[in-house]
Amino acid sequence: MTMSHSVTIRTQTMTTSSTVVINTSYLRTWSGIFKVLELALGVVCVAIAAIHMPTYYVTTPHLFFLLMTTTFLIGTAILLMSCLASFSTSSIIAKTTYEILYHSAAFALYLAASLTFIIPVSDMKGSQQYNVLMAAAVCGLVNAVLYFLSTLIALRAYRGL
Repeated sequence: MTMSHSVTIRTQTMTTSSTVVINTSYLRTWSGIFKVLELALGVVCVAIAAIHMPTYYVTTPHLFFLLMTTTFLIGTAILLMSCLASFSTSSIIAKTTYEILYHSAAFALYLAASLTFIIPVSDMKGSQQYNVLMAAAVCGLVNAVLYFLSTLIALRAYRGL
């Protein structure tokens, strides 16, 4: 009796320049695309929150928002760089619980920080900084959604779906 089975062959593109190796094919995956978007929105959130940090009286929601956005900006940058620097990292890390835990924590804390920040910002309606700070809070909420989607992708990869 003969049994047949299917085999999937994946090809990956690698860009090399002397000793630098970049896993460019990772940027064409959903996981890579979401990480780049999370990083870009994180830069926007950190920049706005840091530039518009009051010097005389720092509120707890503003500080919490700045701390969470900075924390996950750094974490996502390191995660993205490690996946771009190595083929094995991008394939192995997806099969661990690290990405599930990281992205679910980022989702929960980004959501909490953005919602906490949006309340005092909405009370500032009419001030000069209202539109900019509201944009940062909304970017934080969008980033929370991206981290939630990354959690779902990580969960699917972990389960092998």
